[in-house]
Amino acid sequence: MTMGERRLDVLRAIVEDYVLTQEPVGSKSLAHRHALGVSPATIRNDMAALEDEGYIRQPHTSAGRVPTNKGYRLFVDRLSKIKPLTAAERRAVHRFLDEAVDLNDVIHRTVRLLAQLTRQVAVVQYPSLSRSEVRHLELVPLTAGRLMLVMITDTGRVEQRIVDLPADLSEEDVLSLRQAINDKLVGVRLAETPLEIQSLVEESAPHLRPAMTTLSTVLLETLVERGEERLALAGTANLTRSALDFSGSLRPILQALEEEVVLLKLLGEVDSGATLRISIGEENDIVGLDGTSVVSTGYGPAGSVVGGLGVVGPTRMDYPGTIAAVRTVARYVSEILAQN
Repeated sequence: MTMGERRLDVLRAIVEDYVLTQEPVGSKSLAHRHALGVSPATIRNDMAALEDEGYIRQPHTSAGRVPTNKGYRLFVDRLSKIKPLTAAERRAVHRFLDEAVDLNDVIHRTVRLLAQLTRQVAVVQYPSLSRSEVRHLELVPLTAGRLMLVMITDTGRVEQRIVDLPADLSEEDVLSLRQAINDKLVGVRLAETPLEIQSLVEESAPHLRPAMTTLSTVLLETLVERGEERLALAGTANLTRSALDFSGSLRPILQALEEEVVLLKLLGEVDSGATLRISIGEENDIVGLDGTSVVSTGYGPAGSVVGGLGVVGPTRMDYPGTIAAVRTVARYVSEILAQN
C-alpha cells in the first residue's frame, strides 16, 4: 500500500467514525477501531499530512480531527463501496411503492420513503410536462357548448381544462375532434407539439375550424405554456436531529427549502440523464445551504429522465447509505412509471 492509499484509508476511517459518533476522531481510536495495519504514531503522521492538505481539521486544541468539506469530497469521489440496502429494505421499498394507486400517490409515497430511509429531508419532482409524451386526449361533453379536455401523459400526469366553445357541437362533431387531436398528438413529446397543434386547425373540416381553433389555444396552454414544476417535500423535522451540525440557526435552511426554485436547483438539471449528483457544502451556491449536502438523481421510464429526486442533509452524512437509498428508490419509481 502506497503512502497515498494509506492516507486515503485513514481519511475514510475518520469520516466513517465522525459520521457515526459526531465526535472528533483521534489516532488511538482509529488504531483500535480499524485494521489500518500501522501504528498510532504512523496514523498521527498521516493525520498531520491530511490536515496540512486541508482534508481534516482540529476543531479544538487537544481534540481529535473532523473532516472538512474538501475531505468529504475526496471521500465521496473515491468511494470503493456503496452500502446496499438489505434484502428486507428492498422488499419493503418495492411493496410500499407498488401499493400506490396513482401518480400523486407514487410521488407522496416516494418522498416519505426517502425521508425515512435516509433520515434526511427528501425532495421529489413530479414528472415534468416538458419531458413527457401525450398518451391520450379525451374530450368530455359537459353541455352542447362546453367540453372538458383531459390530457394523460406517458408518466401518468393528468391535466384537465374546461373549454367554452364558440358554438354548440353535436356528439358526432366532438368524436371527430377527439379523433383528430389523438391522431395528431399521441406519442408526441410535449415540447414538440406546437407545430402539430397548429396544423390541426388547417386540416379540420371548415365547420369544425372555430371549435378546433379554441381547442388548439387551450392545448397550447396545457401542453406547452405550462411552465411551473410541482414538487413534494418530506422530512424537514429530520434537520433537528442534526442541529449541532449546522452553525447558527436552522432558519436559513428552512427558509431556502420553502422556495420551489431553490429545490429545483438543488435537484440539478436532469436532462443530462440519471447520473447521481452529490454537492457538498459551499458547492451549493444557495444562501443558507452552504452547510448542507445534496444527493440527487433523475428518474423516468425506459431509460428516459422525466424528473429528479434526492435528499438534503448535513455534510456529516452517511454518504454510502444515502447514495444506495436514492439510487434504489429512483430505480423502483422508474419501473413503476414504465409499467403504467
